[in-house]
Order: sequence, then C-alpha cells, then structure tokens
Amino acid sequence: MASVESILKGKYPAKAHARQVVEYIKKTKSNPSGIIYLEGQKTRMIEDNDETVPFRQRRYFYYLTGCDLADCYFTYDISSDKSTLFIPPVDPESVIWSGLPLSVDEALALYDVDYVQTSNNVNPFLAHPDAAKSYVWAIANQISDHITFLEFQDKDFNVLKEAIEECRVIKDEYEIALTKKANAISTIAHTAVLKAVKAAKNERELEALFLERSIANGAREQAYHSIVASGTAAATLHYVKNYEPLEGKLNLLLDAGAEFKCYASDVTRTFPISGKFSPESRAIYDIVFQMQDVCTNMLKAGVLWDDVHLTAHKIAIEGLLSLGILKGDKEEILKARTSVAFFPHGLGHYLGMDTHDTGGHPNYEDEDSMFRYLRVRGKLPAGSIITVEPGIYFCEFIISPYLSDPTQAKYIDKATLDKYWEVGGVRIEDNILITDEGYENLTTAAKSVADMERLIIGS
Repeated sequence: MASVESILKGKYPAKAHARQVVEYIKKTKSNPSGIIYLEGQKTRMIEDNDETVPFRQRRYFYYLTGCDLADCYFTYDISSDKSTLFIPPVDPESVIWSGLPLSVDEALALYDVDYVQTSNNVNPFLAHPDAAKSYVWAIANQISDHITFLEFQDKDFNVLKEAIEECRVIKDEYEIALTKKANAISTIAHTAVLKAVKAAKNERELEALFLERSIANGAREQAYHSIVASGTAAATLHYVKNYEPLEGKLNLLLDAGAEFKCYASDVTRTFPISGKFSPESRAIYDIVFQMQDVCTNMLKAGVLWDDVHLTAHKIAIEGLLSLGILKGDKEEILKARTSVAFFPHGLGHYLGMDTHDTGGHPNYEDEDSMFRYLRVRGKLPAGSIITVEPGIYFCEFIISPYLSDPTQAKYIDKATLDKYWEVGGVRIEDNILITDEGYENLTTAAKSVADMERLIIGS
C-alpha cells in the first residue's frame, strides 16, 4: 500500500470527481450533456474595514478542481470530458502588495484540469455554447451577477449541488490520505496538550499550543473552532470560551482537529488535568471507552448507523445502572429514552471537506429524541469516513427537566447523580474509514487511560 506522502505527491483527483458527479446526474437525467459550471469563493472585505475576510474555499468548487484560490471559475464539458479552470489575471495594482498571482502555466501544472484561462474570459467562453453544450448545470445562489447563461437552452440549478454532496460521501485514495495527514497533525497537537496540561494555568494556553503545533506541522487552518473545556464546562457540547482557569477542576475535554488542504480531522479526548482520574471520572471514562470500542467494532460496509447509535445508548444505560446513577429495568429506561439526558447527541457524522460532511440525511424533525440529532441515517458505504464519538455528560440544564418529570425521575438516583456533577462530561472521538471487511481507524492520538496518564505525569 502506498504511503500517505507518496499519494499526496500526485494531483488532487478533480477529473475523477467530475466524472463521478456526471454519473450521479445520470440518475436524474439520462445522457446528460452540456457543461457543469462552478464558482470559487470570492474575496470579501470585512464590513467597514479594508482587510479581507479570512478565505475559505467553497467545497463544491474544490471537489471538482482541487484549487484553493479565491475568485476562480470552472467549467466541465460533459461530452468531451474536458475541464477548464479560470484564475484571476494579473492586477498590476495588487502586485506591489501581494506579489504575482499563480500563472496559467503554473496552474495547469498544479491542478487536475485540461485547460487554464484567466477569469476575464469566462463570459466569452459561456457566450458561444454549441449544441453539445446547450445545457448548463450550476448551483443556485453561487452564480455571480455578471455571469450570464442567456445562450444556453436549458439550465438546472438544483441537481449539481445534490450530486456533489452525495459523491463526497465515498472517499478515494487521495482523500483518505488527506484525512490521514490531518489526523497525524492533530495527534501531534493533542499529544502536546497532554504533556502541557498539568502545568497550564488556563484553557487558552492549551488552545494556543494546539494551534501552534498544527501550524508548525503544516495545517494553517483548523477544521472547526476548538473546544477546550475544563471542569463542568465539558458538559457543554460546543463550548466556545476557551479561556477559563484550570485550578480546582478535574478534567479537560479537548475537541480539536487540524485541517489539511481543505480536509478535516475531528478528534476528541478527555483526560485528568492532574494526571490521575478521580474515581467518578474514571468510572464514566470507562463506560464511554466501552461505548466507543463496541460501536467501532460493529462497523463495516452496509451496517445501519441507527443500530450502532442504539447500541451506544444500551451500553451507556448498563454502565450508568452499574454506578447507581440510573435505576430500574434497562429495557424500560431505553424505552423511556432516559439515557438521552446523559447522551443527548448523535454518535457521529460523516467527515470530509467539512467537519459535519454532506450526504448524511439527518432527520432533525424526528419525534424520537434518541435519533433526532443523529447526523447520519441509513447504511454506511465502503469508502465513507465517519466519526465515532460517544459521550456521557452531566449538564444540569439538560438533566433537570428529567428530574422534574416523574416518568423520567423514577429512573434516576439523584443522590448518586450528585456525586458526578464535577466530572462535567466525557467524550472520545475517532475518525473511522469504512471498508468492505470492517474499518480502519485513522486517528492515532492517545486515548487509553494508561497512555494519557503517562503523557501527563511524564511531562
């Protein structure tokens, strides 16, 4: 098997992606013709300021180009299988500030496209479609005002977005290598935080360390805003403060992932700030570890994600019953959905160019609270990458209504529960590649209690 680095020496497989998208379009329209048209993200200015908004390339555009430049355009001729990338021309006024932009020849050598032109040629290119190009496929609300499709007989602004979203679910060798690279960088950063946490004074020191290690190892961008949650803040799923002091707190939940060339990693670890878990924290960690281990070992192509998520809840119920936090019959507790008070989110989501990647078909209107926030529904295909991130949380705002509801309160032992509030929350998250035979865990950051405690205390 080729190494990650050797795979990434090649070009991002944009042409193969374009062909896959066409195959999907064929499901809705037989023998599609014409051109696919996409625009990259534009340079935008901060309101009332002369600085630009931080640039993030449109993922639909990147999937068919591999190009991370602003102000670009793209066409793909379905009949001839030829693609054209339009890049910004030289602007003499900006060269003094920003240097020369990528040239046409440099872009042609860098990207998996057939032709490169400058963007002032987009409208002339579109103005003379022949019979084979009389159909244009584009994405609504991603077409600039100065672009015109008047010469095209037919236009579709709906199918292309859906086609790209569905094709993105199954990753090719290059995309898997990008995700592995992002995970490798995240492992370096997570390890650095483990080594530093015991001496750190506050959350922001650790966030800064994670960012520094990511950038130093090749990831300028983060896949999402890091969650650096100490103590009871770990019960907030998408905690954003990241500046509170660590003194007097038991654990740190670090949910942070580097992004490498537009591909995300999404890794969560929970560990003792002192280097040694409290008995209550260790008990909860062991339950969550078991939830993740059992659920991960269920994974292979064709498994129903709903069933894996349900299994996680069953393990959580058994674990909380063993600690005395829950009481009663486990089947009744499952039916009552009492475990949602402690595990309120879905087990995981697809991962790719977006942290919460496309194609999962969630049903946020589901009347069943156990499945309402499950971001992937249905069977997992080989080649998909999914996060497995079970958690148990002690959030008073979420749990209090259960304690006030007699139909739920009868399953919760309040006196025992009161011993666990300071645990805050425990989540463990890995990125898993689904294969025909099973799975491959792409995440290598330490997660066993022994490994984490050794890194913390050893520092």
